[in-house]
Amino acid sequence: MKTLAKKRILIPAMAITMFVVGSGFVKSDFFEIAKQIEIFTTLFKELNMNYVDETNPAQLMDTAIKNMLDDLDPYTKFLNEQDVETYRINNAGEYSGIGALVRSYDDKLLIVEPYKGYPADKAGLKAGDEILKIGDIDVSKFDDNASELLKGANDTSVEVTFTRQGETKTATITRGAVEVDAVPFYKMANDKTGYIVLAKFNAKASSQTKSALEDLKSQGAERIILDLRGNPGGLLSEAINVTNLFVDKGELIVTTKSKVKKFNREYKTKNQPIDTEIPLAVLVNGSSASASEIVSGGLQDLDRAVVMGARSFGKGLVQRPLKLTYGTQLKVTISRYYTPSGRCIQSLDYWNRDQDGNAVQKTTFNDFTTRNGRKVQDGGGVLPDIEIASAKANELTTALLNNNVIFDFATDYYYNNSLENIADFKFSENDYQTFKSYVSKSDFSFETKTEKTLKAAMTDREEVIFNEEIESDFEALLLDIEKSKVTALEDYQKEIKSKLEDEIVKRYFYREGLYDFYLKNDEAILAATELLGNTSKYQSILQ
Repeated sequence: MKTLAKKRILIPAMAITMFVVGSGFVKSDFFEIAKQIEIFTTLFKELNMNYVDETNPAQLMDTAIKNMLDDLDPYTKFLNEQDVETYRINNAGEYSGIGALVRSYDDKLLIVEPYKGYPADKAGLKAGDEILKIGDIDVSKFDDNASELLKGANDTSVEVTFTRQGETKTATITRGAVEVDAVPFYKMANDKTGYIVLAKFNAKASSQTKSALEDLKSQGAERIILDLRGNPGGLLSEAINVTNLFVDKGELIVTTKSKVKKFNREYKTKNQPIDTEIPLAVLVNGSSASASEIVSGGLQDLDRAVVMGARSFGKGLVQRPLKLTYGTQLKVTISRYYTPSGRCIQSLDYWNRDQDGNAVQKTTFNDFTTRNGRKVQDGGGVLPDIEIASAKANELTTALLNNNVIFDFATDYYYNNSLENIADFKFSENDYQTFKSYVSKSDFSFETKTEKTLKAAMTDREEVIFNEEIESDFEALLLDIEKSKVTALEDYQKEIKSKLEDEIVKRYFYREGLYDFYLKNDEAILAATELLGNTSKYQSILQ
């Protein structure tokens, strides 16, 4: 009953937080919240005291909270003590552990990417290794996230049992301090063009971008490419500060609007810039979100940079962590943000869902104008000034990535091919045909939206009008769609090949090698370099 008592304390504490935060509420809202909390508290008590079997109050509460928040948006989350620490680490950019990107499954942990020079790499672990045991603990029998077992204090050791290409191995990893750089790479793309990768907006983002910019300028850079592709966002303050490197002090970058008055704010640059004139190209894609969109959208609205690549993710919502009891927090969406032109780039409407409960994609857009009068639109992420075909996502490529088909092929490629020099790497036409054969022999399958609709129609068919001929036509159409998927491997070869090259190069030369490879082979970087070298074309785009 002691656990239950703690839970009875938690609910009123959450209520107090709600009352304080909800300063925009009217009196009727206060009454309704108090009423519903009282109902829930009494229900929770009676359930745990009278249910036929023993209950787990903590687990019940966790389920109740998560299901409640799932009805809102995917960014509003309850953070337990462990989650709070993870959140802090992500923002701080440093932690103690094995230094590898790990993906968790029900029966194993998969090493996705060991970081060069860190403990996992030193211990010999490779991308594709499947961890089965950590110490004496069987991962498949561990209820919580087993990857947490890999974390620990500096200089402590952990033994892991893993499989590699069908062979079981063991390794002892000595944990150490891991630095998560916001800028993992920067270099001169040519004698006058500097290239900066900004991978995340943690507490180091603006300082590391500033250092990279100053260093590149000292090396002779007269124009800059800022790569935000794949950057999921992070700290709002860092997005403002990164933008500030290229625009004057006092510029409005973001406006946030909320039903709670204290969250209605204007965010302006506060520092002296590094360079307000240097030609700038910003690269984005469908995985550039949140803070990445604040930077790219702000620079676009101020006509300070040419944005290139593919439409960004479209996250125009701002979250803030609110402290609860017992070291827990609520990360809650408090407002929408708007770029300097006044547009909100939020793409999905989580408050108006379709019949399947999915958020509705915005399809109608409003026009806004940049400082120079160029037309931009809201509602669907940041649309680049120049679109790059290979940067666009498509359903097939996404499915190949999500189902680890590209990842697994890269693993096999690594163990079957030697490669000493990155300059010697070329993913040939024969290699791609081998990949197509690999896909056909795998259990990979994906269902298009059209297939889902057709199958639903066949299941829910109306007998009055459905006959054998119509049903036969449906089945023939489904068969044609299945055949077209094989053709799609050719149609989207360019995009798929790019993802294959990314994954393969990392296996041999780590992420640093991948960025070096990009400088000579990536379509978006080459296009940006060419544009920045053509002053008249660059300036004409911004007018």
